[in-house]
Amino acid sequence: MKRKLMFLALAAIGLASCNGGFKKGPGGLLYNIIVDKGGPGIKEGDFMSINFIQKTDADSVLGSSYENGSPVPLILRKPQSKGDIFAGLAMLNEGDSAVIKTDIDSLNKGQKRPPGTKGKYLIFVVKVEKVIAKGNLSQEVFMGRCNAYQHTLAEIAKKQEPIKIQKYIADNNLKVTKTDSGLYYTIATNGVGIKPVTGDTVVVNYTLRYTNGKAVETSVKADAIKYKLPINPMNPYKPIRFALGTKGMIQGWDQGLRLLNKGSKALFIIPSSLAYGEQGNQQVQPFTTLVFDIELVDIVHADPNAPKPVVPPMPVQAQQPVRK
Repeated sequence: MKRKLMFLALAAIGLASCNGGFKKGPGGLLYNIIVDKGGPGIKEGDFMSINFIQKTDADSVLGSSYENGSPVPLILRKPQSKGDIFAGLAMLNEGDSAVIKTDIDSLNKGQKRPPGTKGKYLIFVVKVEKVIAKGNLSQEVFMGRCNAYQHTLAEIAKKQEPIKIQKYIADNNLKVTKTDSGLYYTIATNGVGIKPVTGDTVVVNYTLRYTNGKAVETSVKADAIKYKLPINPMNPYKPIRFALGTKGMIQGWDQGLRLLNKGSKALFIIPSSLAYGEQGNQQVQPFTTLVFDIELVDIVHADPNAPKPVVPPMPVQAQQPVRK
């Protein structure tokens, strides 16, 4: 169903462009309302939950809430720049869907464009799923209603997660082993030598995907090209290094890497309970399973007689998916 919605949304872009159906909105943005339910409109300070696809007019998809299977919550605020997406959202109501075009160079005036952005416009295909008006509600009552709605969505995601995991395993015909903690893994290539333990530094290549197959992040440039990820000039595309047992590393990685020896290649299916849990983070929705292709390039075993090493910083990347 979500794939169908995404297809219809992208089709709406094509129809709107062909028919010249865009109108000029605040700050010079362009918009075309596909579904108009009517209503008072969303006001500054109101809560809204939206599904969206973000792309450029050069047909490069930059992001989609459908990939995570959950709408994005936000509080409508004043536009931060001339004709930005918030000006467009303020024209919508609950149940509305629209195509909103914002000028890339106006939004990034005086700054470099984000990596991978081409064309003149950023295009948002938006569906407003829920609106909770602030009105005269006290902040406590308002936030209570917002949190209750978010809790409902989280409970749905929680129930769906094990179903998605089993579907991913079946669809890909995987023969996996499940640990007592809930980590699923399969080893494609066995390495050699002893396995790492707490304090050992592991050198790891990885590619992160979701259970829908969408690739999100990688340390391997060839995989970035293969999965058509934007090439980030700030990403060195080399293995990351960290010491096992480091505070802040997700449990699924810490547990899974202890099962491998040098040179091993494996697939980890990490449930949210061993990743970002019910809170998620800025990039990952609550109750999201993470799928990693892993290569354990090297192990630097700790010297028990050496001073305690300082953990080096992680490489600068657009996203560090394995840190909480």
